[in-house]
Amino acid sequence: MPFLTPNALGSLIESAVSTRSPVTGKAAHAQIIKTLNSPFPSFLSNHLINMYSKLDLSNSAQLVLSLTPTHLRSVVTWTALISGSVQNGHFATALLHFRNMCRGSVKPNDFTLPCVFKACGSLREGLSGKTIHGLSVKDGLITDVFVGCSAFDMYCKTGLIEDAGKMFDEMPERNIATWNAFICNAVQHGRPGKAFSGFIGLRRSGGEPNSITFCGFLNACSDEGNLQLGRQLHGFVIRSGYEGDVSVANGMIDFYGKCREIRSSELVFKSMCNQNDVSWCSMVAAYEQNDEGEKACAVFLRARKEGMVPTDFMISSVLSACAGLAGLELGRSAHALAVKACIEGNIFVGSALVDMYGKCGSMEDCERAFNEMPDRNLITWNALIGGYAHQGQAETALSVLEEMTCGGLEVVPNYVTLVCILSACSRAGAVKVGEEIFKSMKERYRIEPGVEHYACVVDMLGRAGKVEHAYEFIKGMPVRPTVSIWGALLGACRVYGKPELGKIAAENLFELDPQDSGNHVLLSNMFAAAGRWEEANLVRKDMKDVGIKKGAGCSWISVKNAVHVFQAKDTTHERNSEIQSMLVKLKREMKAAGYVPNTNFALYDLEEEERESEIWYHSEKIALAFGLIVLPHGVPIRITKNLRICVDCHSAIKFISHIVGREIIVRDNNRFHLFKDNQCSCRDYW
Repeated sequence: MPFLTPNALGSLIESAVSTRSPVTGKAAHAQIIKTLNSPFPSFLSNHLINMYSKLDLSNSAQLVLSLTPTHLRSVVTWTALISGSVQNGHFATALLHFRNMCRGSVKPNDFTLPCVFKACGSLREGLSGKTIHGLSVKDGLITDVFVGCSAFDMYCKTGLIEDAGKMFDEMPERNIATWNAFICNAVQHGRPGKAFSGFIGLRRSGGEPNSITFCGFLNACSDEGNLQLGRQLHGFVIRSGYEGDVSVANGMIDFYGKCREIRSSELVFKSMCNQNDVSWCSMVAAYEQNDEGEKACAVFLRARKEGMVPTDFMISSVLSACAGLAGLELGRSAHALAVKACIEGNIFVGSALVDMYGKCGSMEDCERAFNEMPDRNLITWNALIGGYAHQGQAETALSVLEEMTCGGLEVVPNYVTLVCILSACSRAGAVKVGEEIFKSMKERYRIEPGVEHYACVVDMLGRAGKVEHAYEFIKGMPVRPTVSIWGALLGACRVYGKPELGKIAAENLFELDPQDSGNHVLLSNMFAAAGRWEEANLVRKDMKDVGIKKGAGCSWISVKNAVHVFQAKDTTHERNSEIQSMLVKLKREMKAAGYVPNTNFALYDLEEEERESEIWYHSEKIALAFGLIVLPHGVPIRITKNLRICVDCHSAIKFISHIVGREIIVRDNNRFHLFKDNQCSCRDYW
């Protein structure tokens, strides 16, 4: 390196900071040592401290500081050290440097104080922040707009809302950063109304919002579900020329998604010229939040083709979508990507993995994902308990609750935890335990029972055959019964043949959710099973008269990254001849094993032979036959159905699981069914 002047060396060090090149910075430092006598000019020492501190080489920065004579350590020296520490997240170190600076009788300036306030806010050190506030008042620096804004932000971050309000009111001048801090902190503290008033205050003061302002305002609209106000802001964004700003567009995708306006999210996404990682993540999350899991997975796959690097947020969103779809294969692929990207240890990704495997019925993988997590939060524990609840493993779910609350971890259960526990008790038939937990909710866990808890109790009583007791429980509830509560009663009436009580439940369901065809079909089937064909046909006629259509039943199975979909009596598949042969073979072996078709719930008043033929070609049986053909022995067969599995298919698949010696998992629109050795995990109640 040729001889350089001190000023040229200073410029070289600055370029090392801007390019984040420690090699360049160290080369410049070596040249300084080689060509200049010690002590170095103070501005070069400051440059070196700034460079090492900004590049997160704190030991080197500290070493340069120790070699700098005390009388040459100015406010610039200390500010460089403090700002670098803050920039790299070493907040406690920044406060230590500030204390040493004050001990050296060096007074802070308007560049030092914002960094120190940020360190206090990040550490939630309100008391230290107040002390520094007092120092800034004493030195006459609090009136500076940047210092004042930083003090205000510190009070917000440390939860001292009253002090933050006083600080804001006393500020003689407010810039856009101040208003942004006001709006964003209001959102973070769950006060969207305050954020709206902050935006209005900014406009009235003549200020022009920027991308940060718009994003903060959109978050406030999302939190309040204020679609109209968000749409007005969208118009203002276009008028202000910010519709092309990527961060604002990402905020609008997120806002519309949370307000369940997914088509608007799509329009914003498609209109973007340059989508970044956050854009793709936001679109995946928007679809997942709106129960459009297939589209979420499709966008995720497109993002991968575009070369997007998977982030913790994107992976956790697509895992949630896979959980909703019971898409185990894609979920495992996402898991592999998380491992490859070294983010599987992230608490959000880990929790999503536990949830996905639990909802896909793969409890072995669920437990493994849980055990491999370095840290767990309440969501993780709830996901594990929820997985056991899906399988009806009440004892295991209760032991996990015990471990979570009493095993030295002392994680406090919440509303969702107890919904999962009661659901597990319900599916396992543990009525006594479930009732004890329900009665102790307020006293032991300090949780007020909600409609979901009441629905679990109704379902629990219904499963145990206490249908009249369940109805009396509903009548005595302090809350208005919801669809899930009446639905649980209707399901119990179907299983235990209580058509009169079922009719009461159905009438309430028709009033609450008149467009749901499932409730009408369930009531019709109940009458059909009781031989009351006239009433069964009347229910279906009423459906037709009011324009309610029963969704077409279909089942699907994933094989080698391809999804094969089947409908009842489906003969369109390319391997149809093999499927029909397999169905004939299964029927023959099942009858030899004692299988008798259950035609009680056949939809029409037909002869017995016709009814047997009608139910034999249901979509789940066809999907199962295909799975037996294409999947090797020993591999579990996983089928998903969009409607509730019928009684005969349930009985038939139990027989088949024993005949073929295979695990068969069916996910219908109500729950998981794990068939093995002529048994089902639902215990014949669904």
